[in-house]
Parts: sequence; structure tokens; C-alpha cells
Amino acid sequence: MSNTGPESTWVFGYGSLIYKVDFPYLEREIASIEGWERRFWQGSHDHRGTPEAPGRVVTLIRAPAAVCKGVAYRVEHAVFEHLDHREKNGYERHAITISLLSSGRQAGGILYVAGADNTAYLGPAPLPELAAHIARSQGPSGSNRDYLLLLADALRELGDPDPHVLALEALLPDP
Repeated sequence: MSNTGPESTWVFGYGSLIYKVDFPYLEREIASIEGWERRFWQGSHDHRGTPEAPGRVVTLIRAPAAVCKGVAYRVEHAVFEHLDHREKNGYERHAITISLLSSGRQAGGILYVAGADNTAYLGPAPLPELAAHIARSQGPSGSNRDYLLLLADALRELGDPDPHVLALEALLPDP
């Protein structure tokens, strides 16, 4: 494990933290974590939907054989005030071991996960139903469709063709 010092911590991004970096960071590395996979099972009442009509955003579910690729950022602890606010709609911090792919190191870090026990959790649904939900949702941060498309593009750039994300992208009805 790499020691980042008491003033900074690695945070792993697997959704919008990959492509919407609205916080300062000390280092950025393509990274992965083991035992988790993305799912559009979390409701978004505050970014990609509204309280009356929540959108759907990604969270992670446990999957022992899975490897989830994303981006890790080494941030000063003060940045967590912003990240905690950004991820407030049901997400909680979890300690995780992150594989930093370009350096080959492993580091302890933080991961935001929205578990099934939070009030915004929407849970699984058939892929066509998920795609239709995403296509019609809109919130203060923009359309839910854009969130999915930006994530799919970002994952392709990382060389991580996530089957769940790409299946939903393929099922999106034309705007």
C-alpha cells in the first residue's frame, strides 16, 4: 500500500467523477478496483432528475470476480467537503484498495457507494426499462441521457467497455 500522507487521500471515480472533475486534485491515475461492478440502480433527485421524477445514475454492487475501471484522484482532505455535497443523494464513503494502473501501485482510498438501504435507491430493472427511464429524465445538472452518453464515452477512452453501460447506451431511444 502506498502512503499518501495525512493531508491527502485517493478517491476512486467510476461514474461522473471520471468526466466531470469540478474539484482540485494533486494526482490523477487510471485505476481499478476489484469486487465491484457498475449498475444504474441509484436514483438521482438532485442532479439528473428531480424529487418528483428521479433520474438514474450509477452505483456499485458487489461482484466478487469483477474488476471496475475508473479514475483515481489524490485529493487534499478539504476536497471531501465538496465531494460529500456532490455525492449527498444516498452515497456513503467506503474504504477501498485501489490499483493505480500506470504506476503499478496499490493505494488505500475512498469510494462513494449508494447501497440498497438508502432512500434514493431504485434498484434493478430490465435493461429496456432502465434505458427508457434514463431517456426521459432531466435534472438541474442536465439530462440523464447525457450522463449515460458521457459515461459510455469516458469508459471507452479508458479502455473499459462496461457491458451494462454499453447495453443501456444501445437501447436509448432516439431523442
